[in-house]
Formats: sequence, structure tokens, C-alpha cells
Amino acid sequence: MAHTRLARLEDAAEIAARLAENRAFLAPWEPSRPEEYFTAQGQYRLLDQQLTGYIDGHEVPLVVTDEADRIVGRINLNGIVRGALQSGTLGYWIAAAHNGRGLATAAVGEVKRMAFGPLGLHRLQAETVPHNAASQRVLRRNGFRPYGLAPEYLRIDGRWQDHVLFQALNPRG
Repeated sequence: MAHTRLARLEDAAEIAARLAENRAFLAPWEPSRPEEYFTAQGQYRLLDQQLTGYIDGHEVPLVVTDEADRIVGRINLNGIVRGALQSGTLGYWIAAAHNGRGLATAAVGEVKRMAFGPLGLHRLQAETVPHNAASQRVLRRNGFRPYGLAPEYLRIDGRWQDHVLFQALNPRG
């Protein structure tokens, strides 16, 4: 079963290895990335920025691990906004070799419980390209509901693509 934990700087090399191994698999769902993104140094820099955002309360950068505590993906709670909105945006990926085992579903569930529990958020949002049925199933299994379509929302796989917008609301208000 999946487990999530806060990412650490020393995870950079392992994350870079997973990204390099899964580059083609993730390409249809991800923005185009510079070559440095797929290196340990690039991931170290990204993790350093994300952990600063964590300290500042704007994001929660996590890794997804398997039963042997190997990193098999990432899940991030980004764009945390406080005040009247109390919201955050969820993004995640799981390595191809671990897809279809319920790891993404479990990881999204963990982050949703954290967001609506200790973090006290009211709303979580996630977006998928319309043809990403697997990710949409993960979100629906975790109580996310579609609420709109954003035309040409993000540049994914080299072109501007529409995205289905999903949200989950904290049942405790």
C-alpha cells in the first residue's frame, strides 16, 4: 500500500531516477520540462524551493513510497491560500511500474485527510486533461467531483490543452 511522507533534499537522486525512467510515460500528462528537471541536481533545487514553500505554509511537497519505502511517485499540495478561500491544489504522479495498484488513490486519500484535518482547508482542487481517465478515477474515488472545463488551461505535452476541473469540499465546513 502507498504511503506519503514529506519530501527531503536527500530524495533528489531517487526522484530524478524515477522521473528519468518514466519520462515517456509521464509526457502526455506533464508540461515540457528542461533537461535539468530530470537530474538529481535539478530535483535538489526544486525540492529546496518546495521545502521553503512548506515552511512558509504555501505547499506540502510529498513523496509516494511503496511497501519497501522506495519512492514510486510524488504528490504535492500546492498553492495553499488562507483567508476566506482556505484552498489548495493537488498534483501527483506514480511510476509506470506501480500504476494500477491503488497507490495514487491511497496517496490522494492521505493528502485529502491531511488537508481537511490538520491543515484545516475547506477545498481541494485538481485538474486533468480530458483524456486522462485513470487520474479522473483516482479523484472520483476520493470524493472529488468535476465542476467545469478550463479551455487551453495548461501547456501539456507541448501544446495548450483543456482541463477538467475537480474539487472536493471539506464536509466539516
